Amino acid sequence: MSTTRHLVNRQRRLATVAAAERTAAPAAATTTAPEPAAPDTESEDQPEALSEGEPGEENEEKEKDEEGEKAPRSVRPVRLRVSLPAVLCVLTVLLGSFAAWSFTSAGSLRDEPGRQNTALTDISRTSEVKGQIAEAVGAVFSYNYASPAKADTAVKSYLVGKAVQQHKDMLAEVRAQAPKQKLVLTTTVTESGVELLDGDRARLLVFADQSNTRTGKSEETTYAAAMFAVDAVRRGGSWRISAIDTFSR
Repeated sequence: MSTTRHLVNRQRRLATVAAAERTAAPAAATTTAPEPAAPDTESEDQPEALSEGEPGEENEEKEKDEEGEKAPRSVRPVRLRVSLPAVLCVLTVLLGSFAAWSFTSAGSLRDEPGRQNTALTDISRTSEVKGQIAEAVGAVFSYNYASPAKADTAVKSYLVGKAVQQHKDMLAEVRAQAPKQKLVLTTTVTESGVELLDGDRARLLVFADQSNTRTGKSEETTYAAAMFAVDAVRRGGSWRISAIDTFSR
């Protein structure tokens, strides 16, 4: 009996231990089991290794570079940055060149005879020469048989150079006929224009009226208009006639 009881108890213990072991085994598995490894995304994402002869990443980059060289590249506009000092330097050079050119051109213009005429710019001097030459023309081209000395004085006062001989030739007949016919020649300047005024030299175009009166037995007066040019020079502060041009040639 005791033996049987012992066997029964032993079987019960073994059954209890086995049950306890079965119960503890899942718990231990739950506590000690290693966590599942994270999926290897890199291995999944990456393509399989390529066999020889298939283009890899380096080949793909080369192909992209070759395609980039063949494809037209967009050209970006190049923006030049010019500094202010450089611009000012260029402007200075240009202005200096223009000033030099202007000075040279002005010098060449002054050297030309036609450019030296100040008749239209120097109003006071133009008026001076016109007034004095008009007085001189009236004096030297007027003659009174009763006072020939006055004519001689006018010649000395208003004529110089070759104008002296020209005047003598022009009035030679008047001087010869004046005593017999008792001639009185009067010349009045009606208009004059300064053609050239260059310093102390001038040329004028003169318009004048002349009256010739015979006071002999039968008094007679004739009138005539005259046009001629005179060259004038300034001597001793006054203008004198240096040449007479009657346009007779």
